[in-house]
Amino acid sequence: MSQLTYLFRSAPHSCSSGREGVDALLAASAYCEDISVVFMGDGVYQLLLGQQTSHILSKDYSPMLKLFDLYDIEQIYLCEASLAERGLAQADLVIEAQVLKQPELVAQLHRAGKILTF
Repeated sequence: MSQLTYLFRSAPHSCSSGREGVDALLAASAYCEDISVVFMGDGVYQLLLGQQTSHILSKDYSPMLKLFDLYDIEQIYLCEASLAERGLAQADLVIEAQVLKQPELVAQLHRAGKILTF
């Protein structure tokens, strides 16, 4: 299987795509060794610590992101501009990821064999 890139661009809990993307990512890791994950735009909110979802009757799936290490998903990237625009830092996030500037992020996406957007 070719290199897969999972691109998260939507805020968590605004729709089910974030949860579905994480489920698909973990499932695909059983069949593909070359997986990368990119969080940009409102997708960086997927990684935010301390999400309180009980008020919106939604399950907080951010603990599932901590399973990336267990599933050997190590290529995790964040858009530097997206973090800055939202006033976030690495310390605000559930997992660590490599922060990339816009040109580096574009290059990473161009290297992808297939991009799945959530």
